[in-house]
Amino acid sequence: MPTGDDRGGIARLFFSAQFRWCVGIMQKTVKLKDVAEAAGVSLSTASRALSGQASRYRISTETERLVLAAADRLSFRPSQVAQSFRSQQTRLLGVVLPDVSNPFFASIAREVTTHAEDNGYSVLLADSRESTEIEQKLILQLRAREIEGLVISPVGLKKEHLEKLHDEKMPVVLVDRGFPSSPLVTVTSAHREAAKQATDLLVANGHRHIGVLQGLPGTFPNDQRLAGIREALEEAGLSLSAGMVQGDQFSESSGYRATRRLIESQPELTALFALSNQIGLGALRAITELGKKVPDEISILTFDDHPYSEFLVCPMTTVKQNVKELGQLAAKLITEEMMTGKRTDRKIHQVPVRIIERASIRNLARSH
Repeated sequence: MPTGDDRGGIARLFFSAQFRWCVGIMQKTVKLKDVAEAAGVSLSTASRALSGQASRYRISTETERLVLAAADRLSFRPSQVAQSFRSQQTRLLGVVLPDVSNPFFASIAREVTTHAEDNGYSVLLADSRESTEIEQKLILQLRAREIEGLVISPVGLKKEHLEKLHDEKMPVVLVDRGFPSSPLVTVTSAHREAAKQATDLLVANGHRHIGVLQGLPGTFPNDQRLAGIREALEEAGLSLSAGMVQGDQFSESSGYRATRRLIESQPELTALFALSNQIGLGALRAITELGKKVPDEISILTFDDHPYSEFLVCPMTTVKQNVKELGQLAAKLITEEMMTGKRTDRKIHQVPVRIIERASIRNLARSH
């Protein structure tokens, strides 16, 4: 049986062996210079290719492929922490959206993420769930992760916390929702003009009693769309009474409740204009439950196209936003500012929309 001295010796031998083993592993750690040598390129070329910046520095596709192949062959794993310390950059972009389950916002997230990754940035995506309080907490959490910029579709009721970021020189781009008279760069659709065109379509089809299923009152898209509807109705010698506007959120449940209220309280109602695709879903559920048929008994159109729209029993007429351009433009503006440190002078960037006419609007003028 080993004595105390023997046990001490065995322990020293064990820890010595462990130490030598760890040193051996550390000595085998693959470094960037190993990858560069294996690919036959300079350290800077290897670094740029591995960080996804080959196109920015005009590194050929073949050279990029050689570097990536060498890194894979050597099992090279770059240390993001070390890179951050050396460059004083995290290359992280924060993206905050009000409802990532909504196909509209999911598409924006995809476009922003793809563009950011093409320029060597990683994206941290967060969902504010249409809550300003959650939105503010998420921004604090993202800043703790040292994001270099923020793309956000805000809830839209408060802007002070966002303008504070702007004052602190944080690159910020708003997408879809914005604020009037704000210094924040905003990428948005032509909401007012689009809503006017859609309402003109309803009026041209003989509709005079049009109910509006609105989103969150006080937010930029909602107020702009209402303004466009009122403008179109006034030009046609009509008006939009308070009782014909229902709803309080850009959600399916709000659309459902608002539709039931309008149909049950407005017997002359012939058409509904839902101010988002989710609201439109709720409207369809309520219409079905109430035993109404689209478009025979009630016509409907929605702001925002949706993958389901053209496949319904009665295909839905929609206001189609150019989601791809919205996301790409927001991503382009934020990455340019993060890379150059220069802010764009232009604050509002409006993207055109188009009306897609399907079968959900009945022509009352022809039927009479």
